[in-house]
Amino acid sequence: MIDWLSLCRAARDDVRASLERLSTRAEREAVVGAGEGGDETTAIDAEAERAVVERLDAAGIDFALVSEELGFRPARGKGACTVVLDPIDGSINAKRGIPYFALSIAVADGPTLGDVVFGYVYDFGSGEEWTASRGQGARLNGASLDGTFPRERIELLALEATKTHLVARHAPRLVPLAERLRIMGSLALSLCHLAAGRVDAVCSLRSARSVDIAAAQLVVRERGLAIELPDRAPLVAAPLDLGQRSRVVAAATPELCARLAAALG
Repeated sequence: MIDWLSLCRAARDDVRASLERLSTRAEREAVVGAGEGGDETTAIDAEAERAVVERLDAAGIDFALVSEELGFRPARGKGACTVVLDPIDGSINAKRGIPYFALSIAVADGPTLGDVVFGYVYDFGSGEEWTASRGQGARLNGASLDGTFPRERIELLALEATKTHLVARHAPRLVPLAERLRIMGSLALSLCHLAAGRVDAVCSLRSARSVDIAAAQLVVRERGLAIELPDRAPLVAAPLDLGQRSRVVAAATPELCARLAAALG
């Protein structure tokens, strides 16, 4: 049996070494190509992805890969697992030295988000490690994540994918639902904070891909919280690829998710 937690921790250390090698903003944000997802590939994105993929390949596992920059790489044989990788979630923060970005790795035994069996999210700013295993709950730094739930009355709403014009467009519609906003810069981490009850809801104002949420959505669902894709529902049927995109809403209950989705329009 593969020890995915140990493998993810080794990959985390590899990414940390990459961050140390590319220590300045100029080094990290140099554009080195274009990713399969359509965005520019910067040096830190490429270096972090290379480090993780090399670590996974060295483990001798047969797996299909879905990754931010490389796109889809098929497995060698049938019946292999799928690894969904975002080496730097919150890359703008990482490039500018803001300590709020994460490594996100998910492992699935099928082709959809509902098939994710293990999720790993590591916050390089706080050093917090979020994990979830299907049917076995979610953990923070190895301890069961069973504390305070988010409120059904939204005091803190975390917004992600927040271009200025999107915030200006959507914020007025959110006034009846949320008292305060937080805009922090990593969708994976905001979803993990929801699972811990630190924020009460999460909305991504721009369409996200499977690599952005594959690991964190399992943390949310293993806590018994609601998460949905307003543009591609249901979430559990969404494919693990870079082609399908949707905004994301997550909260304490499906009803609250539906109200947030309606507010987004």
